[in-house]
Amino acid sequence: MKHTATDAFVHPALRPLAIGALGVAALTASSYISVPMYPVPVTLQTMTVLLLGALFGPRMGAAMVLSWLALSFTGAPVLADGKSGLVAFAGPTAGYLAAFPIAAFLAGYLPKGDRIGAHALRLAGFLGLHGLVLGLGAAWLAGFVGAETAIIAGIVPFLIGSVLKSGLATGLYAAWKGADKAGRAH
Repeated sequence: MKHTATDAFVHPALRPLAIGALGVAALTASSYISVPMYPVPVTLQTMTVLLLGALFGPRMGAAMVLSWLALSFTGAPVLADGKSGLVAFAGPTAGYLAAFPIAAFLAGYLPKGDRIGAHALRLAGFLGLHGLVLGLGAAWLAGFVGAETAIIAGIVPFLIGSVLKSGLATGLYAAWKGADKAGRAH
């Protein structure tokens, strides 16, 4: 019987909870890697949201994101710039936050293979899901600043970052799966 590193630390029944807690921690850390901009900061949240869905599947990925949002709702400072509470869910960035569990869920259906075609499709999927997050976020933001300003301030500044984060997520996914495959071989 083969044992993994997590077997020594986590009882099998608690493994999903431990993985979920690590996902929430990764999302929180990605929130604090932030370039302050108004009204929407640049963070690594979207990349992390997509990776969690792609790596752990639609239900687990969305559950991690929803758990993270629930922590924020209860006052834990887990969002960008340490924000939390009801204000975060009613303010200008609420549309982006609402899009995150949807994007994580959909990322769970991206191709899982390690061939070049699967990587290319996953990259395209990550790009599309970044577009979904930006579109839903800007649609909500438009209620605060108008449609034109929402596009100028809520989409345009994030396009290059979305491409870079999609590429990085594709590479991190491949590295994670490669390391997992190598670990299973030993």
